Amino acid sequence: MSRTLVAGIDSSTQSTKVLLVDADTGEVIDEGRAKHPEGTEVDPRAWLDALATAGEGLLEQAAAVAVGGQQHGLVALDEHDDVVRDALLWNDTRSAQAAVDLIEEMGGDEACARATGSLLVPSITSTKLRWVRDHEPENAARIKRVLLPHDYLTWHLNADKSRFTTDRGDASGTGYFSTVDDAWDPALAEAALGHAFELPEVAAPDAVVGETVWGAKIAPGTGDNMAAALGLNLKPGDVSLSIGTSGVAAMVSPTPTTDASGLVAGFADATGRYLPLACTLNAARVLDFGARMLGVDHARLAALALESVPGANGVTLLPYLDGERTPNRPDATGTLTGITSSTSQADIARACVEGLLCSLADAVANLVESTGTGAERIFLIGGGAKSAAVRELAPAILGRDVVVPPEREYVALGAARQAAWALTGKQPGWEIAGSKVYAGEPTPGVLEQYRRLRDNTAGW
Repeated sequence: MSRTLVAGIDSSTQSTKVLLVDADTGEVIDEGRAKHPEGTEVDPRAWLDALATAGEGLLEQAAAVAVGGQQHGLVALDEHDDVVRDALLWNDTRSAQAAVDLIEEMGGDEACARATGSLLVPSITSTKLRWVRDHEPENAARIKRVLLPHDYLTWHLNADKSRFTTDRGDASGTGYFSTVDDAWDPALAEAALGHAFELPEVAAPDAVVGETVWGAKIAPGTGDNMAAALGLNLKPGDVSLSIGTSGVAAMVSPTPTTDASGLVAGFADATGRYLPLACTLNAARVLDFGARMLGVDHARLAALALESVPGANGVTLLPYLDGERTPNRPDATGTLTGITSSTSQADIARACVEGLLCSLADAVANLVESTGTGAERIFLIGGGAKSAAVRELAPAILGRDVVVPPEREYVALGAARQAAWALTGKQPGWEIAGSKVYAGEPTPGVLEQYRRLRDNTAGW
């Protein structure tokens, strides 16, 4: 019996992944991947090359396709739909002052959160538009259309090059979309850049927005965090905790969230609901840092960390290595304290893992407080979740059991689920089998030690 196949694409900061998936069962049939250039600004045409490489021999087998892409990135096109400048990515913090300026112009934190669902931070697209306006006026004047990374790839896949689309999930991270009204706010977009520009159509979650040249239906796609939630099939009360380039705590909610503190972004999701989210800039790179500083690989770093004790014998790492978003400290650096002549490699390794997990615990706590919804289950995913020390220590620091689903590309799987939804008109009920539950005795003293350092460095 022939299978119906769909393709899910994850265009992340670091690479493109393509999954070819059975539309009926969710079974992954094949996959491909290709790296992206490094840096916080990248020529978006490099993503097209990566998609061609990762999708070779796969995409043409799909009856439908969808893209999950890194959020917030600014892809600016001119009147000929050519790229104006390299895309400024979510982790480019040069627009920190622009965020401050825009919030002030909008009437302050509360007004900003009410208008967009989130307090503007440097990752948000509108702040990048303002930076271009202020620092590259010639480029700003050329901008006729602004897309997000996933929008750019969806447009590339579409045989109809006159149609530009996005979805409400990714649109909600631009700083000029109202999650309350579920619509663009063109006035905010114009204020950010200094002149009006064309915004893509916001397609419904189950819409078909076009066809590829080989005849596959194209779903709207969405942001990577929304796609991951869809891939995990999150229910209300579930929290996904992703440890990738960034650390992301996300929770599905039936109602919009507006947090004027800026600690929680009130995004929409890819199903018609909402996805309040707290994001840290420093996640898996904290483990990379620890391994590099100790001259060991990741497996040895984890083993060393498990040799030490809770609290790492007083050693604490505040892991704001390259600035931080939650809390909003764009100019921060990392801080390591409590070192003595008896400090061991194991203590340093433990401090790195505990610092990462404490930062993520802060993100979960902010999410719970902002939504008023308890975290019933925590799903640990992402590259950093492969660490044995992260898995073993997470329940103790987070204070609850942690579910580690089988290792999969959940952003790409979520995009494939959306593609199947657009193809059949019904959201598929794919099941995730093989999850493992980790438990541990809570160690609240570790969080207390960490939070003292966090609070004491607030003015640094």
